[in-house]
Amino acid sequence: MGDAATGIAAAASDSSSSPTRPASDSSGFAVSALRQALLAWYAACGRDLPWRRSRDPYAVWISEIMLQQTQVKTVIPYYERWLQQFPTVEVLAAADQQTVLKAWEGLGYYARARNLHRTAQAIVQRHGGQFPQQFDQAMALPGIGRTTAGGILSAAFNQPTPILDGNVKRVLARLLALEVPPSQALDRLWQISETLLDPQQPRDFNQALMDLGATLCTRHNPACLLCPWREHCRAYSLNLQSEIPMTESRGPLPHKQIGVAVIWNEQRQILIDRRRQEGLLGGLWEFPGGKIEPNETVTDCIRREIMEELGIEIEVGERLIVVEHAYTHFRVTLNVHHCRHLSGEPQPIECDEVKWVTLDEIEQYPFPKANVVIIEALKDSAASVESPVG
Repeated sequence: MGDAATGIAAAASDSSSSPTRPASDSSGFAVSALRQALLAWYAACGRDLPWRRSRDPYAVWISEIMLQQTQVKTVIPYYERWLQQFPTVEVLAAADQQTVLKAWEGLGYYARARNLHRTAQAIVQRHGGQFPQQFDQAMALPGIGRTTAGGILSAAFNQPTPILDGNVKRVLARLLALEVPPSQALDRLWQISETLLDPQQPRDFNQALMDLGATLCTRHNPACLLCPWREHCRAYSLNLQSEIPMTESRGPLPHKQIGVAVIWNEQRQILIDRRRQEGLLGGLWEFPGGKIEPNETVTDCIRREIMEELGIEIEVGERLIVVEHAYTHFRVTLNVHHCRHLSGEPQPIECDEVKWVTLDEIEQYPFPKANVVIIEALKDSAASVESPVG
């Protein structure tokens, strides 16, 4: 292991280590060299991102939440539209949740949007409209964990708070040639992140560390020859950069077959329902349906689910579309059929709200990405002009 990595390991194992100074004299030069090399590289090669042009804690906070598990190129247009629609925390706090979810539509992980809305209300009500600068107070806000709090406080207030997102885990795992998956060494990685953090330039250091992982120390084919930490990186010296970080073995993604109903009434309106607040897609609208049971046909599933969820009888008609969609931990196949309402008043038995809407009105409501595909199919289908069910 190179001198720098040896020093970091020693610092990380020393319980007296601090985010504001190296743990021991023997590691001081190594940590200093790593800091200087990274900051020099960042000054020359750091990305010009819109949220880095602002020190407004509100704008920084929005960017940090949007960037959770979402790529920068995807986030940028959402971020810019968001700040136009909700320019201050007060505007966001006063907005209706449905308006917030509609603005978020397509970004995924919708709990982030619900938490943004709740946090904005908490900041206005409990913190006078100012994002709290105390770490514990920031951590107490909905949807803000240790890494997000560290990212916000360092970027907005230049506080020496460490971070450990996916990019940083990968960089540090390679720096040390970590012999286990990062998830099994989080305490150690947090200690290293604290030890390395430059107390004089924490904002730039944390941004540089994330850029290093996003642009050079990538998951596949890392650009080691361009890396400012190459000479200190144990994985590079051992030619293990392609094997590190180690990954945990995973089984195949569960696959769910879902029957989905596009239910029409005699007024040519479509029935939609709003999901309960909890869960992956909480608060969003959807076309009703549910999981196809073993040995159950799609038609029987749709008819059963609609009676269980909404308390109405329907006639299941022709198939509209089959939609394949993958989430992080499972994938679904949506088998979508036109249906006709026969009898009964729709009831929100397993949802928060039901509503009849026209196809022209439907875009006013926030839907999951897979349901947006159904809406586009409805628009493109001749069935949206002619009677969809005979």
